[in-house]
Amino acid sequence: MPKLELNPQQRRDLRAAAHPLHPVVLIGDKGLTDAVLGEIDRSLTAHELIKVRVSGAERPDRDAMLEAICDALSCAAVHHLGKTLIIYRPDVLAQQAAVAAENATRAVRKKSDPYVPKKQAAHPGAGKAAAPKTSRKAGEPDVKAADARRRGQVEDAGRPSARRSRSSDASRAPAAHGIPRRSSGSALTLRAGARRSRSPR
Repeated sequence: MPKLELNPQQRRDLRAAAHPLHPVVLIGDKGLTDAVLGEIDRSLTAHELIKVRVSGAERPDRDAMLEAICDALSCAAVHHLGKTLIIYRPDVLAQQAAVAAENATRAVRKKSDPYVPKKQAAHPGAGKAAAPKTSRKAGEPDVKAADARRRGQVEDAGRPSARRSRSSDASRAPAAHGIPRRSSGSALTLRAGARRSRSPR
């Protein structure tokens, strides 16, 4: 099986991701046996990134074990720190399933189909509710809208505006506190003027 190669950025990211992990496989005095290789293979399938602890071997022997594991199981050596080996093998089936799931939600349309915005494609009923159906042809004038506008203008002409009626009612009604209202000026200036006018000279 071909050995998996990593670039420096991938190796750095995997080393950081493996920092909180604990060793899941222990290689004892008997060395790298078939049973140990099978256990490492199952752990890589389950976790993708694992730590392997090697006991009772020197540094060159540990390097040789790491190379043998990578060649036999088609995985990548992330790091060799003391008696701990960090090994990585991606789950190809899980990656393919993730790519397929991402592509499944993507809208596929032919070149001849009209463009549909994402929100309308996600909620097909939203676009239909926003645009009311009309049976009017392209050249005909909109009679209902014209009648509604005309009715609104007639009602507005027959009824005085609320702003004018409010101001006229206020000018006609006597003030409760006896201070005449003016069109400009604040209440404080009006009261001060009223006090000055009442004070005896």
